[in-house]
Amino acid sequence: IFIHSMAILIIRVLGCSLVLMAQGFYSANDDVVELNPSNFNREVLQSDSLWIIEFYAPWCGHCQSLTADWKKTATALKGIVKVGAVDADQHKSLGGQYGVRGFPSIKIFGANKNKPDDYQGGRSSQAIVDGALNTLRTLVKDRMSGKSGGSDYSRQSGGGGSKKNVVELTDDNFDRLVLDSGEVWLVEFFAPWCGHCKSLEPEWAAAASAVKEQTNDKVHLGAVDATVHQGLASRYGVRGFPTIKIFKKGEEPEDYQGGRTRGDIIARALDLFSDNAAPPELLEILNADVLKKTCDDYQLCVIAVLPHILDTGAAGRNSYLEVMMKMAEKYKKKTWGWLWTEAGAQMELEASLGIGGFGYPAMAAINARKMKFALLKGSFSETGIHEFLRDLSVGRGSTATVGGGALPKINSVDAWDGKDGELPVEDDYDLSDVDLDDVIGKEEL
Repeated sequence: IFIHSMAILIIRVLGCSLVLMAQGFYSANDDVVELNPSNFNREVLQSDSLWIIEFYAPWCGHCQSLTADWKKTATALKGIVKVGAVDADQHKSLGGQYGVRGFPSIKIFGANKNKPDDYQGGRSSQAIVDGALNTLRTLVKDRMSGKSGGSDYSRQSGGGGSKKNVVELTDDNFDRLVLDSGEVWLVEFFAPWCGHCKSLEPEWAAAASAVKEQTNDKVHLGAVDATVHQGLASRYGVRGFPTIKIFKKGEEPEDYQGGRTRGDIIARALDLFSDNAAPPELLEILNADVLKKTCDDYQLCVIAVLPHILDTGAAGRNSYLEVMMKMAEKYKKKTWGWLWTEAGAQMELEASLGIGGFGYPAMAAINARKMKFALLKGSFSETGIHEFLRDLSVGRGSTATVGGGALPKINSVDAWDGKDGELPVEDDYDLSDVDLDDVIGKEEL
């Protein structure tokens, strides 16, 4: 009887699981919109609404745990933000198109529907709602400032848009554009009939646009139709599609081994860029323009206040500058600017950063968009600065608001001439005509 009862229980559990797997997690009574390849284009990509979408698999335990919070999120955001769900186990092509490798994956489809952002926040309904509303505020701000807030899918799928940043390579132009350029190229060899190539196309196009902007057009993404330009495909041993190869000046091409999402492609391209790029320039703060341009153009501007030249001499100062240049090289993948000034030359800048006339050398990193800064607390050395910048790059470390909430007044000063400092010259006095008896007095001590 016990065995019979257990068998019935197992059959019921399996039956419920099979029904759950067949039907998915959500029904027409929920505020979650079930999405699939048939309605995704119409509902999401051609929509002007903000969407937050869960890609799930019915057998995934974490997905099952998320279901109640996802329904609650959809109800809370009803009429404000669209909340969808894709059974990516059933619709593998849709999950693959957006680089879904684990479950649940949550993606936010904003102004550029072909470039969704990964949601990285907590999995409670409150955290998800907060994340969606923050993205919505950003979208509304962009629209008010004149940036495009609508869907650009129709433009991109029509053959224009971001595809223009993918360079079409042929038998005729390949050597001139790629091999003779001296720059880095990632080249996709594709076949028009290849399903994986079609899935890669929007990722490749989006990556091309981002890489062009972030590398100042120094790294390029190209594409070769290998069914038309068979000579090129044969020349580089292409046997399957898509095949991606990396071309660098003076080196044999190497196979691209990374992931196929735009994020993976961009990350590899930026690594290639940084490997071949010169470190950013280390500038002395000579006037207000130097500070403003550097801090406005870069995500962070790293500023050192070095001891007065009379305290260190040229050799001491150069040793500090050498440490900074090594750090600029180490962090050249970051969009950071690097500046220095002499102690006392820019007192208002020092005051706004709380440096205040002591503790040289000192270092601060300013985010001019937020008007926040962080101070180096450790040693002014490769190790100390590395720890300081590493913490900043992952969002750790304490910050404060720049004094006055704006970049301070900057004095115009002469550039350091590279020499040791000289003491100020005082007027010489001829003491030969001075009667010391008159000055001191004639009384005996």
